[in-house]
Amino acid sequence: RREFIGAAGTTAAALATGILTPGAALAQNPSAQKLPNLKKSTFDTDENDGLKLWNAVSERLARKTGTGRQVEEPRFGAEYLTRARLGQGTFRIMVTEAYERRCAISGERTLPVLEAAHIKPYSRSGPHLVANGLLLRSDLHILFDEGYVTVSEDLKVEVSNRIREQYENGKEYYQFRGKLLANPPRQSDERPATDFLRWHNENVFVG
Repeated sequence: RREFIGAAGTTAAALATGILTPGAALAQNPSAQKLPNLKKSTFDTDENDGLKLWNAVSERLARKTGTGRQVEEPRFGAEYLTRARLGQGTFRIMVTEAYERRCAISGERTLPVLEAAHIKPYSRSGPHLVANGLLLRSDLHILFDEGYVTVSEDLKVEVSNRIREQYENGKEYYQFRGKLLANPPRQSDERPATDFLRWHNENVFVG
């Protein structure tokens, strides 16, 4: 239902001939605002007169914009470009295959929850090399990136005491403490490189 303002007794047809927008009838004739018999008239688009009025208003608005149709408000913000990380897809595939589709720490085989983690982050100049990667279950990946979990240079899992201190929890993760990686890559050049592990221990792991 649409509401249009006009003098008492004004018909939809009369408004349609002079109105451009709701309330424009008054704007075109300011002196009409002083008349005592002005009131708000309501026209329903489900009725014949109301529908004719709405079509007339829509047609005039379309003609005003020069598009032949109503102008739709934008629904999205300004466009912007993002740059994909070069080699990320290849890195993920190579790490996944090197670890035989199993989490390096837990041995989990459910592929949808396995993620290729950088030991030294790409954002910190870490390369897309298998030797700079670990295949981790998604929760372990988060803990590794946050420094709650790391891997020592002799490929043993270390779990920070802060999990228990901060969250009064962590039993699921402390079971891996001190254990060797569940399945390191068979090829020596694909195993976690000492330099990258040392970097993670010294710069990310919270102890």
